[in-house]
Amino acid sequence: MSFELFISRRYLKTKPNQAIIALITLLSVIGVTIGVTALIVVIAVMAGFESDLKSRIMGIEPHLVIERQKGPMDQYVELIKKVRTHPSVKAAWPVVDLQVILKSETGVTGAVIKGIDPAAASKGLSLGGLLSLQKGTSTPGDAPTHTATLSPVVLGRDLARTLGLLKGDTLFVVSPRGTLAPVGYIPSMKRFLVAGFFETGMYEYDGSLAFLNLEDAQALARIGASVQGIEIRVADIFDTDLIGHSLLSTLGKGYRFKDWRQMNKNLFAALKLEKSAMFITLSLIILIATFSIASSLVMMVMEKTKDIAILKTMGATKQSIRKMYVFQGMIIGAVGTIAGVAIGTTLCALQDSYHLIRLPGEVYYITALPVDLKIVDVTLVALSALGICFLATLFPAFQAARLNPVEAIRNG
Repeated sequence: MSFELFISRRYLKTKPNQAIIALITLLSVIGVTIGVTALIVVIAVMAGFESDLKSRIMGIEPHLVIERQKGPMDQYVELIKKVRTHPSVKAAWPVVDLQVILKSETGVTGAVIKGIDPAAASKGLSLGGLLSLQKGTSTPGDAPTHTATLSPVVLGRDLARTLGLLKGDTLFVVSPRGTLAPVGYIPSMKRFLVAGFFETGMYEYDGSLAFLNLEDAQALARIGASVQGIEIRVADIFDTDLIGHSLLSTLGKGYRFKDWRQMNKNLFAALKLEKSAMFITLSLIILIATFSIASSLVMMVMEKTKDIAILKTMGATKQSIRKMYVFQGMIIGAVGTIAGVAIGTTLCALQDSYHLIRLPGEVYYITALPVDLKIVDVTLVALSALGICFLATLFPAFQAARLNPVEAIRNG
């Protein structure tokens, strides 16, 4: 052990007449501990929300979408066959998107209709109710017999509640892509049978999305046998950019792709910004705690003036004196950081295992506060706390190194 570290440890063992320094040191340790704990818990919760949102979005949205640069996509069957030959593609299906107005006996609302091939899409989308589209024109036992010839539609739970619909009810879908008649523009309207529901836990989807069979959506969109894109599920969602460019080279010119990050760019950018803002805000707690570290070191410099002078007369250099006070501050910071990491990780583990903090289900889409503790985040918090503590030691350390031993002994 170097003599600088040895003396630093001795100085931290304050005498009875130095109770105020001991109190300030203790408050410094507690402040750093609270700051590190808060940072770890908050960042873990933010990461948990992001991870949960990502998994829910991935359950209803594709990883990759291939579109034509101009107009609908013809000959999509052959294109899908080529897409499915790619080794990273797990599932691919055609899609038609259009905005419509839904009308029931009790309400009217706007919505987004997705026309899909339910057999193919069910391999890529983890949604209950999609297979109800395959049941075709079968009529539930409690439905009127006149609905037996209607095509099926699958709605989000919240959308169905808004319209007051139950399974087996009749729904009118009004498409703005109608026909031009002598009396003016007439939107197309068609009746559908409510065959099932899906629920993702996200109101953005559950309250505004519905699924039809591909042929019905093509008829509403008036695009014939064409589709608007090919939705794709891949093995690695973080490799979509490379897979997309590979597919474009296979399909040839005239196509473009969007991945899940581009389709949800604003959402993930907002989450990242919020996480960064919370990190900066809570780092101020550690910064405030470091003022206590600096204060205790300044008071210790004033208390140990004669000791510093004696050490200098015995041959201690300015660098050694600086190291002594830097070591003292870093010991305080390290103790607080280690305690904060231990408490923070323990709280996250308890929340993850026992769901100690619960959320009201009628307000949030989840019932317990999610946590996703990553070693990278813990390491970043610990290094940031130690870095701030190190900066707090510099001023007292340089002040101690500048002391004139002759003046210190004379005034002491």
